Amino acid sequence: MKTLLKWLQWLDNNILNIFLYIFVFLIPLYFKFPFIDIEYTYISIRLEDVFVAVFYLLFLIQLLRKKVKLRTKFLIPVILFWISIFISLAIGHYILKTAPVLQLGLLHTLRRVEYMSMFFVTMSLVTSRKMLMRILSLYVITLFLVSVYGIGQRLFNFPAVQTANPEYARGRILYLTPEARISSTFGGHFDLSAYMVFSIPLAIGYYLYTKRKIVLLVITLAISNLIYTVQRISFFAYGTTTTIFLLMVRKFILYIYIALLSVGLILVSGDLTERFAQTFQFRLIFINSQTGNVDIKQTISVKELPAGNLEIPIPSKKKIVKKTAQDKKDIEAIAQRQALAEARLRGITIDSAEFNKLVNQFSSLIDVKRALLCDISCSTRLQIEWPRAVYALLKDPLFGTGASSLTEATDSDYFRWFGEFGIVGAILFWYILIAILKFNIKGRKYLDSEEKKLHLGYLFGFIGLLINASYIDVFEASKVAFNFWMISGAFTGYLLTVKQEGKKE
Repeated sequence: MKTLLKWLQWLDNNILNIFLYIFVFLIPLYFKFPFIDIEYTYISIRLEDVFVAVFYLLFLIQLLRKKVKLRTKFLIPVILFWISIFISLAIGHYILKTAPVLQLGLLHTLRRVEYMSMFFVTMSLVTSRKMLMRILSLYVITLFLVSVYGIGQRLFNFPAVQTANPEYARGRILYLTPEARISSTFGGHFDLSAYMVFSIPLAIGYYLYTKRKIVLLVITLAISNLIYTVQRISFFAYGTTTTIFLLMVRKFILYIYIALLSVGLILVSGDLTERFAQTFQFRLIFINSQTGNVDIKQTISVKELPAGNLEIPIPSKKKIVKKTAQDKKDIEAIAQRQALAEARLRGITIDSAEFNKLVNQFSSLIDVKRALLCDISCSTRLQIEWPRAVYALLKDPLFGTGASSLTEATDSDYFRWFGEFGIVGAILFWYILIAILKFNIKGRKYLDSEEKKLHLGYLFGFIGLLINASYIDVFEASKVAFNFWMISGAFTGYLLTVKQEGKKE
């Protein structure tokens, strides 16, 4: 009986730490299988949400029992942000009607609360260097497992569970084609790449602090995963932050190794090089001078990123080019499609003579132009997603149109914040991020030289994520957001301890 009581007492004293350790592994490694479906959307509540809810409940119970002390650093601006986004949802649903499905908007709003609450839980639990290092060690082990699985997808056809469309999001087991970009245990390649942008500098800092050679293998695998996601903004964020980080700490040999590794992997795979090369493309475009309709001459394939119809202005005296024999054939094919469309629109059946007449009519209206076009990824953002966020901001500049109003993707956190949460929500969220970053930068003076290297890894991972967020929604991606707020809470909690005690444990 005494043994049982002793064990129960130990469990009572350590239950929150145990849940935190499980959390470190669970969030990145557990596939995004749906648990409870939400009507009118393919976003679901997952088992990880249930685990987190239980974790928060236990934390609240232990808080009431005074077994843990809540650290309230940054709590006021975070609560103000939470209040503002619920106001945004209320306005969007009840007044503007831009968030018509209340349960969907409520889910998106509550998930912001769910993600950010982990910051306060971790900050309250990490009160010593020993605890910080335990969390980081588990994090690096998890990074290794995620990276190994990603390589397995590339080389050994390991399955994936993705959330890129409604059918995949049902928890379908997928086997990626050779041309597909890896996602490892994440819901998509974009989530995985953002996770790597945050994790690689953190792992480098951990290596510089612990001097454990095995961590070099983890870093190598993580970089391989990042490159195989073929995400341009993520590679730019990684390259920028890693370069500055390693040059700042004067680790030139390590930098040369990482640089050569990155270049070698890019040359071997070729995918990232091609994607950068296809960002801007010269194409022949066929323009109907009467309607303005545009057809782009290009071959669509899985290996080639197609051009969008966003033209990049370039100085040119000769915009309309002389039609070649091939151009005339292409124009005739376009005119035939337009003639068939015209017939369907009128709801009539035309004979060959009338059809040829329409084809000749349309052909005479089509000019050929050589233009510099932005790729489909870039043009979708510039022509559809980002303007949609701007229009949402204009509808209600203060509070925006509410969570979920801009659909699942805006492909820029910054446009999403302003569109969905307005000036109030966006500025509050920016303030929270900058305040945490500023506190951690100032708090470095309390650390010794080796700890500063470890801490720099977190800071550059933070900055890399901010760069990544300019082109991808990362603070709404559950696996990325949870890890960001957890690690931020861990470093902030340790700095609070060091600052309060005036010495390191």
